[in-house]
Amino acid sequence: MPEVTTPAHKVGDFFVDYEEKVFPDVKAEAGEKALVTFHTVAFEGSIGLVNLLQATRLLRKGFETSVLLYGPGVTLGIQRGFPKIGDEPFPGQQNFNNQIIKFMSEGGKVYACRFALQALYGHGEPSLIPGIRPINPLDVLDLVLLHRKDGAFILDTWTL
Repeated sequence: MPEVTTPAHKVGDFFVDYEEKVFPDVKAEAGEKALVTFHTVAFEGSIGLVNLLQATRLLRKGFETSVLLYGPGVTLGIQRGFPKIGDEPFPGQQNFNNQIIKFMSEGGKVYACRFALQALYGHGEPSLIPGIRPINPLDVLDLVLLHRKDGAFILDTWTL
C-alpha cells in the first residue's frame, strides 16, 4: 500500500506564488471611464459579487466608474436583511449591499432600471440601497451608448 509522506497542510501555508504579477499595473488616463453592467440575479452565482469587486478595482485604478443594474441585475441593489433591513442573518448575506455601498462611498455611480425594479421584481424605488439612481428603461441603452461614445471600458455581466 502506498504511504503518504508529504506533511499535512496547515494554516499559513500557500499553494501558489501569490506575489508574482505577470502584467503591468494599468492605471486610467485622465478622464477615462468604465461601465460594468449587471444582468444577473443576486445569490445565483459568484459573478455579481466578483464584478462588483472588479468595478471597485476599476474605480481605484482611476477610471470614472459606473455600474448599471438592469433586468435581474436590479436584485443586486435592493435593500435586504433579516429580521430587519440591514441585519445579516448569515455571513455573506449582505455582501452585495456592502460592496455597492463601498463602491459608491469611493465615488462610483450606480444606476438601476425602474422597469425591472417594478415590473419584473415588484419593488419600488424606496427598496433600493440609498445612493442608487433609478433610471428610465429607455436610459439603459443610452447609458451604454454614452460610455461607448466616450471610449469607455465596458464589462458586461450576464447570467440566465
